[in-house]
Amino acid sequence: MSSLRNHRVIIASLFLPTTAVLGESSPPTPDIYAREVGTTADTQDLGGRPPAFRHASSRSIGSTPAPLKSIVDDLKSRAITPITTPPSELNPFSKFASLAPSPAGKGSISPSSIRNMDVSLAKFQPDPLHPIRLQRRSSSKPPRYPTRSYSNTSSEPYYFAPNIHCNGGLKNAVDSVKDRMTNKLWVGTLGSSTDAYNTELKASVDRRMKELHSSLPVWIPDAEFESCYDEFCHQVLWPCLHYAVPDAPKTKLFFESAAFKQYAAVNKRFAEAIESVWMEGDVVWINDYHLMLLPLLLRQSTRVPALANATIGFFMHIAFPSSEIFRCLSVREHLLRGMLGADLVGFQTASYARHFRQTVSRILAVEALPKGIQVEYGIPGGAREGHGRFVDVGIFPMGIDVGALRERRREPDVSYWVQLLRQRYAGMMIVVGRDKLDEIQGVRHKLEAFELFLKKWPEYQGKVILLQVALQTTESNELAAGGVSDVVARINSAFSTLTYQPVVFLHTQEVTFSQYLALLTVADAFLVTSLREGMALRTHEFVECQDGRHRPLILSEFTGSYSYSGFRSCIAVNPYDTHGTAKAIHQALTMSDEEALSRWEDLHNHVVTQTAQTFVISFLTRCLRANTEHTIQTDLNSVPALNTTLLLPRYKHSSRRILLLDFEGTLWRPDMSRAGLLAPFVPPEGAVELLNKFSANQRNEVWLLSGLPIKSLEQVAAKAPGVGIVAENGCFAKIPVQNGKGGVWISMVANLNLTWKSLCVEILNYFTERTPGSFVEEREASVVWRFWTGPTDDCADRQWARRQAAEAQNHIFDRCVCLFTYRPPHPQYSYSSLGERYGLRIIPGSNSFLVLPNNISRSTAVGAILHPGGPAHSPRSSSMPDLDVPVSGGGGEVGFVFAVGSDEKLLRRLNELDNAETVSTSGKGTDAKWKLDAGDVGNMMWLFANSP
Repeated sequence: MSSLRNHRVIIASLFLPTTAVLGESSPPTPDIYAREVGTTADTQDLGGRPPAFRHASSRSIGSTPAPLKSIVDDLKSRAITPITTPPSELNPFSKFASLAPSPAGKGSISPSSIRNMDVSLAKFQPDPLHPIRLQRRSSSKPPRYPTRSYSNTSSEPYYFAPNIHCNGGLKNAVDSVKDRMTNKLWVGTLGSSTDAYNTELKASVDRRMKELHSSLPVWIPDAEFESCYDEFCHQVLWPCLHYAVPDAPKTKLFFESAAFKQYAAVNKRFAEAIESVWMEGDVVWINDYHLMLLPLLLRQSTRVPALANATIGFFMHIAFPSSEIFRCLSVREHLLRGMLGADLVGFQTASYARHFRQTVSRILAVEALPKGIQVEYGIPGGAREGHGRFVDVGIFPMGIDVGALRERRREPDVSYWVQLLRQRYAGMMIVVGRDKLDEIQGVRHKLEAFELFLKKWPEYQGKVILLQVALQTTESNELAAGGVSDVVARINSAFSTLTYQPVVFLHTQEVTFSQYLALLTVADAFLVTSLREGMALRTHEFVECQDGRHRPLILSEFTGSYSYSGFRSCIAVNPYDTHGTAKAIHQALTMSDEEALSRWEDLHNHVVTQTAQTFVISFLTRCLRANTEHTIQTDLNSVPALNTTLLLPRYKHSSRRILLLDFEGTLWRPDMSRAGLLAPFVPPEGAVELLNKFSANQRNEVWLLSGLPIKSLEQVAAKAPGVGIVAENGCFAKIPVQNGKGGVWISMVANLNLTWKSLCVEILNYFTERTPGSFVEEREASVVWRFWTGPTDDCADRQWARRQAAEAQNHIFDRCVCLFTYRPPHPQYSYSSLGERYGLRIIPGSNSFLVLPNNISRSTAVGAILHPGGPAHSPRSSSMPDLDVPVSGGGGEVGFVFAVGSDEKLLRRLNELDNAETVSTSGKGTDAKWKLDAGDVGNMMWLFANSP
């Protein structure tokens, strides 16, 4: 993390954490109705989605607020519904004293303490831990923002306030590392109407936002922003990314949305804003689905060409669907290519990352590897121009700031509400939920399961309540909200008594954060039934608040949190299974303390390990490393051509020389037609003659590096016995015959499990049947699939073959194997793909790909060869115990190491040797010291071979 101190982080998010509000420069002190800070889950539980947005007038934000109800108003009325706006009261806490269940005294709350609490609430100011989240009500004006900071001159016609639409989870995570990430700049919109801002006012806001809040506003016309945000983001992207593709014939907006033009325009304005402030060394961190086009727009900047090599990371805060869902989008390619402009694309879970890799490979027909995406095209003007680039894909689960949450829980008002709730619901069990009134949050499913629970176990009627906290609904979800309201009314009418109401339904606006923490503390279970969700940080808050009681968590299998092993100790439910969820509620309420403690410990270990700080540190550090790895290759034009005038004297005067020569593509150009590939291998005479010429010189040690199997290379060994050979890309090595010794094959995979081959061949045979002209080559320790053997032009058949190849690669890394272990008192399951379980990797080619063990390569084989204990020095060895040994210092008395080929990993490794000369024949960007056209290799090598 210390490396980040040397970089400024530009954080691009659709909404800034702080907004400018037109109005008086010193608004009145917020009264008791100013809401307390919302939870981190306010935004993150929705995957970063704020409520549906219309640019409200900035002046309307300062209108007189309507008083809000508190959590204890259920004592006064049993008719609370999720869509009814609470009536106004001067003080929502004023009548509580007369309703207190016990007289003032020890262990109870007196009327005077209520009055004191009213005074303290009146003086409450929000803190930065959980930023304000105001949900827009379609039937009323938004309440006034509580003011955090003001302009310092009365002449300014605006003041600053928390932005109700910002990504609270992201802001909290960034704030949690503010002592270590000291230089940052937020880039985003204000979240309110800006058409009324003139040029002078915009300049003033820009200046003061940068000075006071390290923020750069992006100014977007209201109509353009509304079309982008309300239409494309909410009605196209949001449903698709959450597996909710609309049904025909109501899909015209989804499939033919003209709002994509505005979406692209908004992304372009963000790009222009970042271009205006970006400096060399800055890290650009782009967040969420609103800005999917931004990474590529920055890479292709003509205004700031240096952005082509900038450090850019993109993080998706919400879910990412399977390719079958994403491919429904008409603009799918634009969105994917936009994301691939980043050095690193991050997701919350492994499944979302896997879906992204699959989608990219299937739609764009590029190679998807476990670590990321190999993109064939480079960025114009970048270090990778002309020879493709690699995009890392990583998994970075978001967490909470545990330390800050613990501090909040120690505050007196939290203890006050804990005591109050325990008195009010003495003798009852409380099941708590907190969700957005959105179909994907599964609130209706939760209520129906709770209703079934009360029916199946009637002994709990009058003893268990469901206290549901909900974020306000929007017009687009009125039907969902109405359905929830119907279920609430049905349950309460069926099971309520004069002293009991089974469902208490409250809006987020009606619950302060202290009350919310108190709820999590006294809860007997926390219930989440999301149908699809990125991460459920409210579950993390519940686990931390339960450090004294250890009550269980009931969690939907479709949340991102559930995908992590620590959260597998929850009670998992399928929200579509009403009976199963009802049973889970009963299990949670009847669970023994011992089992509850065991489950809680697993949950808590994850919460305190995967924190907000860990999320920020790991993502930005990985982003910097990815950029360094991706830009390390040098532009081919800057690599000098092989200069024999300089190298031949060194070659001649070296007493010992090691030559490492690639076979295919360098010394030999194989026939890649189907007939040529299936024909028996015949060693090329010219290459064999050159190898014998080199090996005849006693000062030379010659190694031929090849991907061919042992069976084929044995013919080369028979004709050139003095040459060492590496077969199957490092799986086997043959010692050269010297003084009658050597000539034996050494297995570099002797200690590896090769049972994966049969499973891999089975997968590839499946795709061979569906890909005309393809075939499988099964070798000793690797497998090759030749998916195209026709002409090299990009015809429709070849495109189909490439898609099949991408599908086959994905299948190798997606074929899951379930592993079962039992850890009392509950079982543990883990899943891994064929590639992950056996440690495989795929080397892609233009018309084929190779599958082999992960830690085997030509580089590791050469490292073993050059090592003093390697096969070149121990001809009787039958295996190599340490394959990946460093080559630094491995040269010993060798005065000249000469490597010619196209394996970049090997060439880069050999560059670490002071006495090595590396030559690339790939015709692409390279780290080699020299370049050489593949057609000139023969003539050039004969110059060295004929030298003494």
